Amino acid sequence: MRHHASTLLAASLLLAAGAASAADTTIPASAVKTAEQLRDRALNDGTAYAVLQSLTTEVGPRLAGGSNDQPGRDWAVAKFKALGFDKVYTEPATYPLWVRRHESGSIVAPFPQHLVLTALGYSPGTPKGGLTAQVIAFDSIAALKAADPATIKGKIVYVGYRMQRSQDGHDYGMGSMVRVAGPVIAASKGAAGYLLRSAGTDAHERIAHTGVTGFRDPSKAIPAAALSNPDADQLERELAYGKPVSVQLDLDCGIVGEYTGANVIGEITGSKHPEQVVAIGGHLDSWDPGTGAIDDGAGVAISMAAAKLIHDLPQRPDRTIRVIAFANEEMGLWGARAYADRHAKEVTDFMLGTDSDLGAGKVYRISASVKPGARHAIEQIADVLKPLGVAYDPRRPGGGGSDLGAMHAKGMAALTLDQDATHYFDWHHTSNDTLDKVDPKELAQNVAAYAAWSYMAAQADGDFGSAPGAFAGDGAEE
Repeated sequence: MRHHASTLLAASLLLAAGAASAADTTIPASAVKTAEQLRDRALNDGTAYAVLQSLTTEVGPRLAGGSNDQPGRDWAVAKFKALGFDKVYTEPATYPLWVRRHESGSIVAPFPQHLVLTALGYSPGTPKGGLTAQVIAFDSIAALKAADPATIKGKIVYVGYRMQRSQDGHDYGMGSMVRVAGPVIAASKGAAGYLLRSAGTDAHERIAHTGVTGFRDPSKAIPAAALSNPDADQLERELAYGKPVSVQLDLDCGIVGEYTGANVIGEITGSKHPEQVVAIGGHLDSWDPGTGAIDDGAGVAISMAAAKLIHDLPQRPDRTIRVIAFANEEMGLWGARAYADRHAKEVTDFMLGTDSDLGAGKVYRISASVKPGARHAIEQIADVLKPLGVAYDPRRPGGGGSDLGAMHAKGMAALTLDQDATHYFDWHHTSNDTLDKVDPKELAQNVAAYAAWSYMAAQADGDFGSAPGAFAGDGAEE
């Protein structure tokens, strides 16, 4: 009897284990095979590069609310339709309209020198005739925070943090903080203006990297600009003499009201569950000095091309593939926030999502924020991506990318596909953000990764855990 009881117990445990595994999300073998075919086909498909060439040539720079904003949206609508998307539409996003007209600067004492610089987003202009003031330098945000306001009042604050190259681009975390938070801190301490060493990793290019500041209230903002790395070196050499250094800034820029743009969306409609979506995309806007090839025309092109490959299969996917070309990511994620607010109540219909916004370097790592029962499905996706050189890190969260991170914050299950950013910040936010920086083969590798995982998510048996607030505090925001 004892042996019989133990046998019954073992059998019951096996049944329980079988019931638990049956509840787990898995990818059918047929879908895995199709995803492998999509992956391999994408490596020899030139759609993404053709799309990116079209965008950067026919539209060019796409400053949010600028002269190419509407042409950019018109281009996206036409391109979605030309690629055969089943449904194409727009959703509005309203934001402050910031304009750049003219910018210049120079060291006026002790040794006069011209400075190559660029105004930062939401910076106000200088008074007519420019602003001339003594410079006070800090080597970090921490030092600026600790400074006595009396030493700063009426001066131009300079922060000289220098970014270093890395595959994951981790130095941009501090570089962007110096650019975003630094001007706000300086203004709160009575500074007359703000300068920083560009948040970029190029050492010898005399080109400044623009980007947004944390200013939202124009009445509390001060003129703010970024110096090219060689010009930051020049300023620091003069400061090293120990004599007072004065700089003149002449910036003609600022917020001039509001503008209503739009997210542009294309869908490949699901055949079985059209209301359930796999979300991918990139942001359509760019900064104005370059043509927005790596930031983020590449993301738009990757997601359009991945969905196009799925569209061209003999049968539509079970669930909808939704590609979103987001509005105004650069100056505050306005399109992303508008999208997340609009679709928050539908979060359980979002199977899985992430966007591409780190250029066109090869994807080398994947991570995910999903329910525990969907981990096996993520492992299946990772196995299909492994031949592309993509490693799976089960310990890292999946944030959803810069724009779809807003939907992840609402509870959408999300991936992160990390791209090689070793040289991305050499060109980021500069006039050097142009098509020649994109390697067609590396771009195609991105498409292969996105096409494969998107299709597998669309065909999954089960869900990935999307629900209101499902992933709060998962660390993806860090």
